[in-house]
Amino acid sequence: MFSLSRRQLLISAAAPLAAHAGLAHAQSKDTTIIVGYPPGGSLDAMARVLAQRLAVLRGSTVIVDNKAGFSGNIGAQYVAKAPANGSVLLMTALTTYAINQKLMGATMGYDLLKDFQHVAIVGYLPNVLIVPASLPVNNLQDFVKAAKAKPGGFSIATTGVGSLEHIAGEMFKRATGTDLLAIPYKGSTPGVTDLIGGQIQAMFVNTSTAINNLKSGRIKALAIAGPNRVEALPGVPTLVEQGVKMGNDVVSIFGIAAPAATPAAVVNQLNADLNTVLREPEVSGRFSGLGVEVVTETSTYARNRITQEVGTWDKVIRETGITL
Repeated sequence: MFSLSRRQLLISAAAPLAAHAGLAHAQSKDTTIIVGYPPGGSLDAMARVLAQRLAVLRGSTVIVDNKAGFSGNIGAQYVAKAPANGSVLLMTALTTYAINQKLMGATMGYDLLKDFQHVAIVGYLPNVLIVPASLPVNNLQDFVKAAKAKPGGFSIATTGVGSLEHIAGEMFKRATGTDLLAIPYKGSTPGVTDLIGGQIQAMFVNTSTAINNLKSGRIKALAIAGPNRVEALPGVPTLVEQGVKMGNDVVSIFGIAAPAATPAAVVNQLNADLNTVLREPEVSGRFSGLGVEVVTETSTYARNRITQEVGTWDKVIRETGITL
């Protein structure tokens, strides 16, 4: 009969404890959340809220580091090559990265599905169609009617060729039969500035940007480009409610990703910690104030959702014919 020596039994009994201790040590390390965009935007704001609460929950330091440039790809490239132990994470603008993957291909420097473990989806942020307060329209039907009366006479701002806002504008034009002149800007701020000044007649922006500018009374929000109304803008109906079906919702998906080789146990613990934080009323309230719908799902859900997102925008971009 096979038997173990006392020394072998001690080693055998200690092994699971050592493994658990090793995992706990890996998870208690200081953590850096990389944001591939400059400070001040919605993605950065969400990352800082999560970092603050994760630090309290985990009893360790969690910092946000902005590595901006190349449509968010510099930050993503950095994390793809980082140590795969949960110490370096990426706050992901998944929709933008999915669009980049179709338009940029290998020049992105990473593969969104192959080079990351998608730890969690943390929120959805719909786009909103806005117009200047000075434009004499009160709803979406008024705007479409006015635009059709002046083919090529109305302009729609974008945040650059191939941006989500640009694609949303092209989808809107196809769905409504309007001839809107797309004007690219370097970011939403200069576009909104010209829209407020009346040089631009329309623009798709994320809900957070819409909320901030609606307070001034200088813009009107005509429609939510997502599946549902937004809690922070309860009086603004969706496009579908108003009879406009673009085929796809225009919603930015945000998440947390880790390098591809990160162990499953570390990914699962990170997912659990994130979901704990996201359920805190303080965090969900802060996100809601930005117009973000909080998501608390598994890492498997995150992986499936981003796979779906890549396929969705691949199809939309092919249909619209947009190229860089």
